[in-house]
Amino acid sequence: MLMRALMRRASVRGGQQRLSVFIFHRVLPAPDPLFPGELDVAAFDRMLGWIGSWFRVLPLDEALARLDRGDLPPAAAAITFDDGYADNLQHASPVLQRHGMTATLFIATGFLDGGRMWNDSIIEAVRAAPAGELDLTAHGCERFVLGDAASRAGAIERLIRHAKHLPPARRQAVVDAVVGTVGAALPRDLMLRSADIPRWIEAGHGVGAHTVSHPILASLDAATARREIHEGRDALQALCGRPVTLFAYPNGKPGQDYGPEHVRMAREAGFAAAVSTAWGHVASGSDRFRLPRFTPWD
Repeated sequence: MLMRALMRRASVRGGQQRLSVFIFHRVLPAPDPLFPGELDVAAFDRMLGWIGSWFRVLPLDEALARLDRGDLPPAAAAITFDDGYADNLQHASPVLQRHGMTATLFIATGFLDGGRMWNDSIIEAVRAAPAGELDLTAHGCERFVLGDAASRAGAIERLIRHAKHLPPARRQAVVDAVVGTVGAALPRDLMLRSADIPRWIEAGHGVGAHTVSHPILASLDAATARREIHEGRDALQALCGRPVTLFAYPNGKPGQDYGPEHVRMAREAGFAAAVSTAWGHVASGSDRFRLPRFTPWD
């Protein structure tokens, strides 16, 4: 009761309404030894229990509209997922429904129907690699000794950190080197299929755009960045059969992953709001195209 009271008091300061927007990515069916901190169904269920006790959860578009009208309830929150993983529908949605909550899913449309995000290609390749040495020095990376889950998790972390902010072609070259060196068949069911999106909407959830291929927009020329934003929006609207008014910047760190020019592109694309990964609360005076979010497990 004390925590709930503190949360509600924190949600309205100086008469200003405040909205907490939470970011999730995956909800696994069971714990993953490579990523013991990744949420599984049981952990997600516990977290929604806490969120339900401390917050009033609303759909993101409704929460923003109520913030504009000035009738946002105390301790308001919205739940979002990024990227478009199949487990969002398979595992997260039933838990959300049990708690009477909905979420907004920001989808990178280029990975639908059997695609795989670049970081997942690295993760699954290292997971599948035989124990022993994984030598990537010929490709400008390190030599890794793989054995237990900890050594594999460490290799994955260093490879992803090395590749994340490379220009897209160079980043893909790193991914191809890892996958080619391992030589294992990788899963093609990690992401949603196009037919899943109507099912997500029918369950009461919302959708938002997240580009086509999830690039770091700041690494692209203007024409390519604009095309990623517009084509992702168009593909998603075709699948939803209605306008898509929300956008999430890939990776989402202001000044590092996107800049003012990408904010202008999001406005020009006709979105009503865009979310980042800068931590903080959304207030009535927040820029609707630089909305903060945070990861509740942190």
